[in-house]
Amino acid sequence: MTSLHQLQVFNTMHASPHARLEHSAQLGDGLAAALWRNRDDARDYQAPSHHTLSCYIDDGTGTFRRQRPADKGGPDKLCIMPAGHESNWVVNGAIRLAHLYISEEQFALGCVRLLDREPREMQLTEATFIDDAQQARRFRQLIGLDWNEPGERLLASSLAHAIVDHAVLSQAGLRQGLRLKGGLAPHQRRQLGEYIEAHLDQALTLGELAERCNLSEYHFARMFRASFGLPPHQYVLARRLYRACQLLRLGGLPLGEVALACGFASASHFSNRFRQALGATPGEYRAAFAH
Repeated sequence: MTSLHQLQVFNTMHASPHARLEHSAQLGDGLAAALWRNRDDARDYQAPSHHTLSCYIDDGTGTFRRQRPADKGGPDKLCIMPAGHESNWVVNGAIRLAHLYISEEQFALGCVRLLDREPREMQLTEATFIDDAQQARRFRQLIGLDWNEPGERLLASSLAHAIVDHAVLSQAGLRQGLRLKGGLAPHQRRQLGEYIEAHLDQALTLGELAERCNLSEYHFARMFRASFGLPPHQYVLARRLYRACQLLRLGGLPLGEVALACGFASASHFSNRFRQALGATPGEYRAAFAH
């Protein structure tokens, strides 16, 4: 994932002389989190390339959006700032808030997996100061973990995924007036997704997947990305790692068997890919969820 200092919302907060960063971490899978304090400030976020979910932890009753001065924040209030949107904030008094930064690729995976929709059909709906007790509870659990400790960072990643899944299911809506071009037909996308899930333990080639749609590899790759939000190899890798996480949390299979069940050529290849994506080895991931 992009480094924290390349995330526009994080960078805008970090540039403020009034804001103080308490804690931040990359959580893997296109997710990152930060815990902030701020006081008597004004911040503008202009068309970030990532989504941001925020939860007010303490104070915030003097915080409002410049265009809506009558609406004020407060503890456990949640805000959704989608990629590409602009928002302008005024902070009167103190605030302590948590941010969860989400890559567009991770949002795309959620659209396909949870909604059976093409990601380009969907948008995360902007929202300010909403009440959602379940999400606020997850955020408070998230900031209660030590993100510098590998095991707790993995638990934080799991919580972050739950927050994102909840947002996709409750706050994603169809883009209005959109006419899609160049992607796979819905039945092709669905059948292809099912085929990939059923064959994650096998070698899947671009040519094999393209043939299932009667397309050349070149056109298939373009249409796949349009419909799934990621190139074919990245999507398949993401699904293999997701399956691996499920198997590791169950705790039964040896790591070598988990690797084979998820289509990795060897335990070392599996371990390298897993560490790159989640910042921990499969063994460390399993240990984090063993208690």
